[in-house]
Amino acid sequence: MRTRLAAVVGTLVLGAGLVVNAPAAHAADSVTTFDVTYGNTYTRGTITWHNRSVTVAGEQKSVSSTSCRGTTAFTLDSHDKKLALAFTSRTCGISETFAPFVVSADVPGGAAVVRICLDDGKIPATYYSCKRYGRPSN
Repeated sequence: MRTRLAAVVGTLVLGAGLVVNAPAAHAADSVTTFDVTYGNTYTRGTITWHNRSVTVAGEQKSVSSTSCRGTTAFTLDSHDKKLALAFTSRTCGISETFAPFVVSADVPGGAAVVRICLDDGKIPATYYSCKRYGRPSN
């Protein structure tokens, strides 16, 4: 009987230790703001860093109906190797919010860098200005 009681007490103590030492819930994803300006045009917004992707959301501006703008985002690994890219639709002659889009970064730890470019919205795109944003350390 004492052996069983000792086993039960030992199991409860061990179980309590596991609960106390359990890892914390997943921390919120980090967010970085970006701003890429070229003349009077720009793309501005946020990069939300996930485990194996990023989400880009924001606004882009074109000042002429004949000179459109778009936003392209590239994910890069820690060795500057391009992982993936995604882009918005074109904005012509206005400033407008673009639909958030996801860019894959399917490597352990996700993207180390995101490169955001303001472009002409064509395929293939002409990139007017680009900036690099490193993954924040938590």
